[in-house]
Amino acid sequence: MDSKINSIAIFGSGLMGSGIAQIFASKGIRVRIFSRNPENSNAHEVIRKNLTTMADNDAFPREKIVEVLSNIEISADKLYVTRDASLVIENIPEDMELKQNLFKELDEICGPDTILASNTSVMSITEIGSKCKNKNRIVGTHFWNPPFLIPLVEIVKTEFTSEEIADRTFEIMKYVGKKPVKVNKDVPGFLANRLQHALWREAISIVERGIADAKTVDEAIKYSFGLRIPQLSPLENADMIGTDLTLSIHNYILKHIENSTEPSPLLKEKVEKGELGFKTGLGFQEWSEKDIEESRRGLIEYLIKATKNIE
Repeated sequence: MDSKINSIAIFGSGLMGSGIAQIFASKGIRVRIFSRNPENSNAHEVIRKNLTTMADNDAFPREKIVEVLSNIEISADKLYVTRDASLVIENIPEDMELKQNLFKELDEICGPDTILASNTSVMSITEIGSKCKNKNRIVGTHFWNPPFLIPLVEIVKTEFTSEEIADRTFEIMKYVGKKPVKVNKDVPGFLANRLQHALWREAISIVERGIADAKTVDEAIKYSFGLRIPQLSPLENADMIGTDLTLSIHNYILKHIENSTEPSPLLKEKVEKGELGFKTGLGFQEWSEKDIEESRRGLIEYLIKATKNIE
């Protein structure tokens, strides 16, 4: 597989773009990042910090950090960035027109064998590629934050994406150590976000209806099914207890679960009041600077430990 990957081009040098660049560079693959102002890009600094944190937790060889960074170039020359690229991954802001125009340009300047991928988490891949002539090579590659630690990459096909492109993208992600999954339809939220926000909707509803406060809801998830989900996920669990019992439970419980198609009034109220979570120190819970730092650091340390033994 490595002989088939010439280089990877990344558009967008923020946290996601930098993290994705780190994934490929760590496998010895040449990565070129496009930035309008390369001198102001902090991608190398972000990646160095990520790798240092991993090294501190025995999850990456410290002596290889410099080597990884040397595999990454940052340039304002689109032709140079995309030259001979096997795969281009877009990480620019979630603005449909910006994405459409970029993909139209990439379709014109990239070689015919180059895969054009978007890392959008919410936008339609079909719509993003609507201005392109070669729609068969456009695919979604939805990485999860932080991308260098979360294994999942959703390979999102449109009705135009060729099987050959989807398969090549899948194999590239496997080669660099990710856990790719194919999403056969380009639907809002793709796969994992649909599942995640169904849970969020019910969690917020429980708080809104006074069943439990926010901290209690989070603790209930962390210390019950949250512990077993990595090993026993919902559909395997349904088979384990029996589809007949699952049906009986659903016949009783589903009518009592939140099914609104609009955001929670409580959520809207908090945003209107400026209670924006970590951004303001108050959201569903209160957050001091120390709490915020501990939460972020704890997540990274947990993910490093949790993913060390994932094949």
